[in-house]
Amino acid sequence: MRLTVGQAVVRFLASQWTERDGVERRTIAGCFGIFGHGNVAGMGQALLQAQRTGEADLPYHLARNEQAMVHAAAGYARMSNRLSTMACTASIGPGSTNMLTGAALATVNRLPVLLFPSDIFATRVAAPVLQELEDPRSYDVSVNDAFRPLSRFFDRVWRPEQLPAALLGAMRVLTDPAETGAVTVCLPQDVQAEAYDFPDELFARRVWHVARPLPEPSFVERAAEVVRNASQPLLIAGGGAIYGEASEELDRFARQTGIPVADTQAGKGALSWDHPNSVGGVGSTGTPVANRLARDADVVIGVGTRYSDFTTASRTAFRNPDVKFVNINVAGFDAAKEAAFPIVADARAGLSALLTALEGKTFPTDYRADVTRWQATVDEAYGMGHSPLPAQSEVIGVVNEACGARDVVVQAAGSMPGDLQLLWRARDPKQYHVEYGYSCMGFEIAGALGIKMADPSREVYALVGDGSYLMMAQEIVTAVSEGIKLIVVLVQNHGFASIGALSESLGSQRFGTSYRFRGADNDYDGAYLPVDLAANAESLGASVIRCRTIADLRDGLKRAREADRLTVVHIETDPLSPVPSSESWWDVPVPEISELSSTRAARETYDAAKRDQRLYL
Repeated sequence: MRLTVGQAVVRFLASQWTERDGVERRTIAGCFGIFGHGNVAGMGQALLQAQRTGEADLPYHLARNEQAMVHAAAGYARMSNRLSTMACTASIGPGSTNMLTGAALATVNRLPVLLFPSDIFATRVAAPVLQELEDPRSYDVSVNDAFRPLSRFFDRVWRPEQLPAALLGAMRVLTDPAETGAVTVCLPQDVQAEAYDFPDELFARRVWHVARPLPEPSFVERAAEVVRNASQPLLIAGGGAIYGEASEELDRFARQTGIPVADTQAGKGALSWDHPNSVGGVGSTGTPVANRLARDADVVIGVGTRYSDFTTASRTAFRNPDVKFVNINVAGFDAAKEAAFPIVADARAGLSALLTALEGKTFPTDYRADVTRWQATVDEAYGMGHSPLPAQSEVIGVVNEACGARDVVVQAAGSMPGDLQLLWRARDPKQYHVEYGYSCMGFEIAGALGIKMADPSREVYALVGDGSYLMMAQEIVTAVSEGIKLIVVLVQNHGFASIGALSESLGSQRFGTSYRFRGADNDYDGAYLPVDLAANAESLGASVIRCRTIADLRDGLKRAREADRLTVVHIETDPLSPVPSSESWWDVPVPEISELSSTRAARETYDAAKRDQRLYL
């Protein structure tokens, strides 16, 4: 079949399907794109031709920012349990390198996204072309080589005949839960438009089976022996428990063994917050209950977690000198962390095998009274009546109340991820979507767009602070143009509240973290800037509801839920309002020497905390 490379890419993607547990779905549900020189006559023409002729079913969606469209694809992939995603095409130069941050986010979070950055001329006949990086050491280096360390698969198609291998290699990684992440196939702008006789077999309907890898029995028995000999075990549910759709098996495991279940940011919702064994988030922003259990645990069972520094409280969470780890993970790399007894398997299959091997072993459930007391503390944080401006915890409480069991809250950066992991009561495996692997400011609205596209039946709440909103609000326009309804809760706190609090705790006195005019001493300590973010959102096409009080917010969210279009609910909060302590720590180095007494005091606190750090060998 004679097609251009761009046309072949579109036709191929439209024919790819993913199957797990007998359910098939489109592997690539559509393509985001922003066209410029480099892809407008290649991928752009191919997508137009497919739409006009019906020769390939690959819906096109016009994005407003290249980084944001990758975030939307990541949101789509996570909502689809990594079984479906979106492709993204961008023009040569800045259009393509704008996708680098999105690629990093996807790979850090183990989320499949497919990127087609346009590239320099393969023929070099017009070199150097506009926006070409000239490297005197080699003529085949381009700015797109920056994608190599950020991608789980990278290829550049210099000739049309290389395309089949590149596409099949890309699909192999996209559909492998142990290997997945950003997949990058660079398309030189002249090659995109070049015709070639591709084999018809390339465009045949192809189903990629996503297996549930079964554990090696001897590994299960070794791990079970470790758990059987435990006196105070703790299970930590990570994102893999949700991607593996293992909630029912996790529920069965917890109820039959009595083992308490904590969760990571990616794993929150794997068990409902009111499950008798749920003890909430663990680590730097976890609950005091989970962190007390973590400190005493002699066996930690990690299910689908990669043990980030927030989960381990920078390696201070697990203080039992004899602590051992049993890790169930589809990726051997993660299963082996913390010198663990690894079970390399799908989360559902691994939990089932371990439960069978435990042969009815049960453990005390004396932690449940502590959970009840903690939930009373959450109630107080949700209803503290802070004045004159409401507290952020109160805003979270009202949004949590407004969310139905199947609705989704989306967040990524600032102080809110920590407050959410500490306080949010998740009732469904897909209700809580906090991107905290990369914690990328600007993810919230773009990610919410992809989530809503993946499951239009759910209301999606993007909870975003002013700093993150100012980083990337453009996809409001995309959602409006596509007729996609989102509820954006825009929290105005006049700066970077999270870094402000961290700065103060580290002795740097909130320097450079407030949105203010310069004052008399040339620092940013003057009046607040007269920035009207609600008006900005309205100018992008959103309906806007301005709120002053918590009562206003409660009413505003009700009105937004009843609306049929994207609605921004704006409220100002006090960035200094308190939240309950997690009784945990996060390692952010403090200068060893300083002229500032605040920094010296913070260093003393830091040195004391460092003494609890350890490697698990």
